[in-house]
Amino acid sequence: MRSSKNGKHILASVENITPFGIWLFVDGKEYFLDYNEYPYFKDQTIKSIQNVSLHNGFHLCWPELDVDLEIDNLTHPEKYPLKSKIKNKKTLKVA
Repeated sequence: MRSSKNGKHILASVENITPFGIWLFVDGKEYFLDYNEYPYFKDQTIKSIQNVSLHNGFHLCWPELDVDLEIDNLTHPEKYPLKSKIKNKKTLKVA
């Protein structure tokens, strides 16, 4: 998805989805969102994860997932010590 800031196009896109997390590309920088730190992306559909938009050049929004993140959260996670209380679902093994 593309957003505009002061007439410039800023790109925000999901570049890769792995079993461990997602690779996000925003404004020329790459970020890895590990499912342990961002569990709300795990077990979601590819379509809903890829549906990301960038607002005002710093606010990422996944409307289908009801997830909002600021770029500063990704760049400086130490400034944001609160963590999601969502637990990763464990896969049950059938014998």
